[in-house]
Amino acid sequence: MQLNQPSQREYYFNNEVVSRFELYNSLFLTLPFYKIKDTGTLLPLFFKSCEDGIKSHEKPEALIEKFFDKYVQDKGEESIIDLLFRFIQYIERQVVLFDAVEDASFTKLNTSDEQSSLRALFQKANDDANLHEKIDQLIEEFSLRLVLTAHPTQFYPGPVLGIINDLTAAIKSNDITTINQLLQQLGKTPFFNKKSPTPVDEAMSLAWYLENVFYFAAANIQTGLNQLLSEYHIDPKKVIELGFWPGGDRDGNPNVKAQTTLEVSKLLRQILFRCYYRDFRNVKRRITFRGVEEDINKLQEVFYENAFNSSLEEKDISDEIIKHLNNIVGILNKYHDGLFANIVQDLLRKVELYRCYFASLDIRQDSRVLRKVHEYCRSQKPINSLYAENYGELSEEEKLKTISLRTAKIIYADEQDDLIKDALQTIAEIKDIQQKNGEEACHRFIISNCQQASDILQLMELFLWNGWEAENLSIDFVPLFETVNDLSGAGEIMKRLYTHPFYQKHLALRGGKQHIMLGFSDSTKDGGYLMANWSIFTAKVALTKVAEEHNIQLAFFDGRGGPPARGGGKTHRFYASMGKEIANKNIQLTVQGQTISSQYGSVDSATFNIEQLINAGISSGVKSKHNVLLDKENFDILNQMAKDSYDAYIALRNDPLFLEYLEKLSPLSLLSKITISSRPVKRNAGTKLKLDDLRAIGFVTSWSQLKQNVPGFYGVGTALKTQEDLGNWAQVQKTYQQSGYFKTIVDNCIMSMSKSDFEITAYLANDPTFGSFWKQLHAEFELSKAMLLKLTGHETLMENYPVEKKSIAVREKIILPLVLIQHFALDKLQGDLSEEKQQAYEKLAIRTVYGIVNAGRNLA
Repeated sequence: MQLNQPSQREYYFNNEVVSRFELYNSLFLTLPFYKIKDTGTLLPLFFKSCEDGIKSHEKPEALIEKFFDKYVQDKGEESIIDLLFRFIQYIERQVVLFDAVEDASFTKLNTSDEQSSLRALFQKANDDANLHEKIDQLIEEFSLRLVLTAHPTQFYPGPVLGIINDLTAAIKSNDITTINQLLQQLGKTPFFNKKSPTPVDEAMSLAWYLENVFYFAAANIQTGLNQLLSEYHIDPKKVIELGFWPGGDRDGNPNVKAQTTLEVSKLLRQILFRCYYRDFRNVKRRITFRGVEEDINKLQEVFYENAFNSSLEEKDISDEIIKHLNNIVGILNKYHDGLFANIVQDLLRKVELYRCYFASLDIRQDSRVLRKVHEYCRSQKPINSLYAENYGELSEEEKLKTISLRTAKIIYADEQDDLIKDALQTIAEIKDIQQKNGEEACHRFIISNCQQASDILQLMELFLWNGWEAENLSIDFVPLFETVNDLSGAGEIMKRLYTHPFYQKHLALRGGKQHIMLGFSDSTKDGGYLMANWSIFTAKVALTKVAEEHNIQLAFFDGRGGPPARGGGKTHRFYASMGKEIANKNIQLTVQGQTISSQYGSVDSATFNIEQLINAGISSGVKSKHNVLLDKENFDILNQMAKDSYDAYIALRNDPLFLEYLEKLSPLSLLSKITISSRPVKRNAGTKLKLDDLRAIGFVTSWSQLKQNVPGFYGVGTALKTQEDLGNWAQVQKTYQQSGYFKTIVDNCIMSMSKSDFEITAYLANDPTFGSFWKQLHAEFELSKAMLLKLTGHETLMENYPVEKKSIAVREKIILPLVLIQHFALDKLQGDLSEEKQQAYEKLAIRTVYGIVNAGRNLA
């Protein structure tokens, strides 16, 4: 049965996913929890009390007290907290079960549309010589890089991920016995760490996905793509690249040291070779013929030693491995009828993809830190003779004239502080990583908060002063533009770099390719949802134009989070809607938090989502249409809407209650106590909370916990209503109908709103402190909802995505009690409590965060 029609998918979802979940959920009665019978019996009653209380706009405290008065004999405070904790444990595992049931049905729910597949595009090229030539050229240049980051919204520890994986497989085959055992295992397995992980721990956790998902999915896709290309007489080309941030991303994370980077690089290599060895054992078991003994024996030694001998001297041996595997394939084809050549070629494909490093380790540091490092080095001999003491006070133009970019050997006369020492050691050790694992193992240095061309040139100088030479500077320097203001000036910064003689020579050595990273998260926190998206769009247009003027091949690296407020949502639709004015031949994006487990948690889902991105990039490149948003009438309308939305958002942000509302009513101030990340929740830890210091991830997570998702919609309704009042509604509708990019912005905004529920906090309308502020948020939500429904012609939010809408509804229903328990605990924390009670309610509030984020899949 074909399931590409929404009604068919919806039918399958209702009759398979929901029904299976309800069936297997009954097995939870046997979970080995303390007093599980009471929990299993009382939770449905508690859920009903929550629903009724919300309809009556009751405060969570009153709602919970009423429930205990009616259904529970022991009404002591300790007993209340104890039962609420058991509710949380129960619901957390319900979320896992629903994840597993939904993932088990992934392939049936996500059947690709054959008409939009790459194969369909290639078949069309058979009859169109120009299209065939376009595809040939595009494939030569196209690449997709997925970069795994250690952002703190991945709540499932390794053992739980393993259980989910096994549970999904058992559900696929309806193995009730195994499902029951796995649910019991789940009941006994802790869902969180007792202490915060180190950066190496985070790397280990994310490496689970590399080892169990990406290792297979990326290789399978590359194999299929190579086969498709060969059918159409196009030379195969490596398309998929993997990147990795844990251990390399030190922006705001004092726990990442130079030694950490080396450890993670070694870890990635060792895990990769264990994957190779696992595959090689199967090859060795099958390839028992004459003529291959020497190559087999050599590979046995190489794979085993690199997988298990931690004291082995590391070096890049990927070319040697590829040569031996090719020898075996040649002998099998020539003398043994190609028997089992396919399994050798499968391993060969993986070695060609992952070499000796698995995923490229990116280094990232804030420009303000790097400026301090440069300042320190300028005070040391012989560099102090090249710079005047007032260099730091010079204008940008004067700095660019002063920067010498000479190779030198610094003589350090004193001890550096930790940040300076780390930066200098890391610069030296990148070369060591490249020598051991190959250049691609670590070749990008990302400058966060990049505000001027000198930020990049000064970093290049630090390399030249610490063991690197200009002609062998095998590093891509990647500026990261994040705020609305920085995005607007990005084109001018890059123009200065492209015209700088030293940088021109460096880019020539790097194949004329420039990587530029754009941050969605901070731009949303800075300017609101619509302005962030529009600023990034216009920045991409300006940066592409500057790159083309200077004959530079531009690769945009998008720092996307999980939710729409941080660049998530229907990501592939953004790339599919790019016009010829935006460089789109190299798609690069971060994959972080719950997006990793929800979109890349299994080989099936990873394969589907990677293929979606490749299809989007290649289809967009082949069509190469003009982006209609750049037509004056469309550009002007979006530009004005972005400004109106920005003004509305900034007015809200400047409200004195803005941060206080978030601090008191959401778990924002408690996020630092959640033991899932090595990185602090905010920069400048220990100081008073300021919005500028607050990380976007904590900011967006807090709004999602409130079920208000303000960063994902606020200002959109105002912008649309203003245009309607000005008589421009017909033009807004025309822009929406013509622009796939604008449609995606709208769809993602609607998705964000679908995960909001202001009824839960309606009791705040009468709050003496926050009542008017809540009403303001609610009014903009209702206005945005009304205007978006009018624009799309729909009657309900996400009407055009019925399966996704139903999935969200089921998930939100499961975790409704968690949201109310959280509000109850946070309200209790506003009172005068003993230290023991304070800790108990803090723990209660913190524990609710896990399940809420896990259920949302892209809330943080």
